[in-house]
Amino acid sequence: MSTNRVMTYCAFFSKLSIFIAIYEMVCGGYIALADANEVPVLSLKAQPSTSAVNLVQSPIPSTQPETLPKQAVVPVTQIQLVKINNGIQVILITPVNEKPQIISSPAIANKSLIYFKNTKLQLPNGQEFHALNPQPGIESVDITQLDDRTVEVRVVGKLVAPTTSVVQKDGRLVVDVTPAASTAQQPDIEITVIGKVLDQPVFSPFRREGTVKDSTRPIYVITKEEIEGQGAKTITEALRFLPGILPDGTVGTEVNALSGQFIRGSNSAQVLILIDGRPINNLGSGSFDLSEITTDNVERVEVLPGGGSTLYGSDAIGGVINIITRRPTNKLTTQAKVVYGAYGLNQQGIQNSGKAGDISWVVGYNRTQADNNYPFSIPSAKFEGTRKNNDVLYNNFNLKLEADLGKRNTLTLSTLYLGKDQGVPGGVPIPVPQFGQGYFNSLTDRDRKYTDQVLTDLTWNSKLGGGNDSLLTARVYADFLNTRYDSRTLPLSSENRFDDKQSSYGVQTQHSWKFAKNQTITYGFDYRNVSARNSTFQYSTQKGTVTYDDSISQGALFARYEINFTPGFAVNLGLRQDFNSLVNGSFTSPSVGARWAVSNSTTLRANYIRNFRVPTLFNLYAQGSTFIGNPNLRPEQGDSYDLGVDQKIGSFGLLRLTFFSNTISDLIAYNFAVPVASYENIGLVRTRGLEAAFNIQLAKNVYAFVNYTLNDPQILKSTNPSEVDQELRFAGADSLNAGISYENPQGLYLGFLMHSLSGYPINNINTEFLPGYTTFDIKARVPVSKNLVLTGSVDNISNQRYQLFPGFPDAGRVFQVRINALF
Repeated sequence: MSTNRVMTYCAFFSKLSIFIAIYEMVCGGYIALADANEVPVLSLKAQPSTSAVNLVQSPIPSTQPETLPKQAVVPVTQIQLVKINNGIQVILITPVNEKPQIISSPAIANKSLIYFKNTKLQLPNGQEFHALNPQPGIESVDITQLDDRTVEVRVVGKLVAPTTSVVQKDGRLVVDVTPAASTAQQPDIEITVIGKVLDQPVFSPFRREGTVKDSTRPIYVITKEEIEGQGAKTITEALRFLPGILPDGTVGTEVNALSGQFIRGSNSAQVLILIDGRPINNLGSGSFDLSEITTDNVERVEVLPGGGSTLYGSDAIGGVINIITRRPTNKLTTQAKVVYGAYGLNQQGIQNSGKAGDISWVVGYNRTQADNNYPFSIPSAKFEGTRKNNDVLYNNFNLKLEADLGKRNTLTLSTLYLGKDQGVPGGVPIPVPQFGQGYFNSLTDRDRKYTDQVLTDLTWNSKLGGGNDSLLTARVYADFLNTRYDSRTLPLSSENRFDDKQSSYGVQTQHSWKFAKNQTITYGFDYRNVSARNSTFQYSTQKGTVTYDDSISQGALFARYEINFTPGFAVNLGLRQDFNSLVNGSFTSPSVGARWAVSNSTTLRANYIRNFRVPTLFNLYAQGSTFIGNPNLRPEQGDSYDLGVDQKIGSFGLLRLTFFSNTISDLIAYNFAVPVASYENIGLVRTRGLEAAFNIQLAKNVYAFVNYTLNDPQILKSTNPSEVDQELRFAGADSLNAGISYENPQGLYLGFLMHSLSGYPINNINTEFLPGYTTFDIKARVPVSKNLVLTGSVDNISNQRYQLFPGFPDAGRVFQVRINALF
């Protein structure tokens, strides 16, 4: 590791010690567990909607209920809901003298949660209770059986969680609920950043619903509230301030810039992209451009560094990015937005959601347009000018229909249409060094790119048995990805059209079963068939040629077993066997992970995962006048190790550290042979580094974060001796993000964010570099009324100018203003 990296590493921990010193002077917290014999038993306060965490399935709070004394299961034989002046009373009828244990959870977003241990629903009309809009300010009340000894009461408010308290008397558990809007003063923020991070729901590490604190893997999440607060228009922009990933892209910073994701020394083709847990990567040419997906329909985005082949198969050699889309709401709602910004940015979006009978839906449309005609200069080429042919027009649609088939079965149809028409401006030629990375650039005033993509799936979920510990999921999906690139910049002899068409059909079936109190298994079968056709049409000769036209079939059996030996110590084992139509495409992917809560404030994590990536159809079967594919290519292979610690700092701070080592062998590289070039399995890269994330609550309503990603990807083997022991290009940049924000329960948000990227080599012999850069952004959200919110941002306020690839500029300082309306 270079001296500069060591100094950067030491400087980071030096600054970190300052934050830890704060703990010696400030202390705060709250007690979540209350004695069931006290009256009132508990009182919950709310969290601002700007920090909302929408739980799909709420875990029982981490109050170590296993240590509580065993009691006989208390039956709940009747539930009553009584309206009172300032709210409601939810009454659970139990036998006289029976006293269940009561456990509270901090209010999460607009939800208050109460758990009754050693309790079981025995109602005359089903084993669940649901009330919709019982009083103004209260959206719903749900009472469900979480497991054979736990009943959950979930109360959902409009924007802020209602205030709740419990009284137990004469066989009646009375939950008093007061809407936040009816209280004389809005409650203080009680939830800490610890709960905000660790209680975040995630899917990727388990292939089922869980939380961050339950995962042995480091995982990073951005929610829809944070996406809206930051003004992120695409998934690429939403990833900007997360640790563990270098999401800046390689050809610009505007909304239509081609995305690039570098995780632990891997490139974009080695990172698996999921939508709601199923793959969408293009197996014809590799990767998936995340700038294609706008954020209107996004619930959250999860970044899982270190690979995921055990659960998801090929392409997860460096990591997994999972995009979770929004689910329907019970109440009919319509959200509309209008955005205006620099360089011709204008965006309109609308989302409608609701439920009628057993059918619920989400349907939406997004239109985004921008000119992106900003002034720029490239000093190394002595060039100054205005960006031309850089306009873009998005037309994206989303639809989700969900049908309740009885109380324990749901059928969901999801469709996403992505349409984009954009100019491709090219880059400024860089004359020095000769034949360098930017030497062959050209500015293109007529080149265009068109994408037309449909992603659709049908999913059936069935709760087996009588509880919530066994879930069977079956899904079929079909994707159609079409990309057309028109190269129309003169001379006529170089004008061509490139068409890439892919169709994929897949099946996923899995069963997630908690078959014992401390043991869970998730197992299933995956299948995906991808057919792709790539062709070139030359305008001067009016002739077309087919570069490749073939398919790949992939099938797999997988299983993940998890056992909690004690409440604080858990181990998981995973195994996947992939079968492939390629001669060398089959692969076995084991994994093992462990999590040990050393104390209430310290948790240790450790993981190993074996990963792989099959060659693309272009790698295998491409046919051209000067290049040819190699059908004998082997899959790229990877080993990912990490050791981490989650350290709570009092009740107001959380530090997450992960040391990792990621190795990728049998790298597929282009061999520039003459007269015909091809692809070969060459090279070995090992990346070592650090991911650090620190969240802290500095004062009432004031939050701060800092995260740091240290990458050191070294080329250990290569057919080019001059590349050995050098740093892998692009993937070696270090990233530092920080921010401070003010958020209150009324929805006001003010944030100041920093994003910094170190310099990095742009070739593998490390003779060409691009310098690092640091940008500062200001974000704001101001509720004008209950149904109208104004947001705005100024990004790169210092107008820092830089290049992500030689000759391809950034947009400099930009601003946007957004109006959000809720009906």
